[in-house]
Amino acid sequence: MDLGISGRTALVLGGGGGLGGAIARALAAEGANVAVADIDPRAADRTAKSVEESGATAMALAWDLGQPGSVDAHISSVEGALGPVDILVNNTGGPPPSAVLDQDPELWLKHFQSMVLSVITITDRVAPLMRTRGWGRIITSASSGVIAPIPGLGLSNALRGSLLGWSKTLAREVAADGVTCNVVVPGRIGTGRTQYLDRAKAEREGRSVEQTAAESVASIPVGRYGEPREYAAAVAFLASTRASYITGSVIRVDGGLIASL
Repeated sequence: MDLGISGRTALVLGGGGGLGGAIARALAAEGANVAVADIDPRAADRTAKSVEESGATAMALAWDLGQPGSVDAHISSVEGALGPVDILVNNTGGPPPSAVLDQDPELWLKHFQSMVLSVITITDRVAPLMRTRGWGRIITSASSGVIAPIPGLGLSNALRGSLLGWSKTLAREVAADGVTCNVVVPGRIGTGRTQYLDRAKAEREGRSVEQTAAESVASIPVGRYGEPREYAAAVAFLASTRASYITGSVIRVDGGLIASL
């Protein structure tokens, strides 16, 4: 299936990680030019290199989403090298495991900036030109905790949840201009973040990582963790011309994990 995005410019935040890297490669495989942004410049470079090795055009950006003043400069560099952003993938890192009560307000502010306000600011920067051009895709990667809050991930549940209301509202504001906005929710995907959370849970509960991971797998109807490429395939489809009538939606890529309707 031709997704119709050859020659489009995609900006993938968190593109040096497991999910972000897979998304960047999936978009590149469809002919998109990809800007890979990550707080770790070496990780961004690795992903960009893998994209270029596939024959696509890529650029790497060392980008700390906690620094709001850098947004315009980074977007301008993407526009100068690859052209206006047609596809924005808002994929941010997650906060450490935590309760909700008794967290330092400064901790809330720090992660609100990097996980929520950064997404809003970057989208505000690229969306006007998408609307002018009559085409755009804004895809925000969240967490299963936005549907069924995950015990021990208080900051993540609360902050990522706010992006659902934002994305749904934005979708209605820009739909008539050919711009779609959707949220993609990963379940347990086999990435470094998932391994980190398994280790943290094992330490809290005084169990082995193997026991914790086995219990997690047992809760997934398909009986395994997802692969990053499976998640990336869903994002690539939402970025496509084929998905022009899908907007304001929350798409689960979870192997059946989330039990709620």
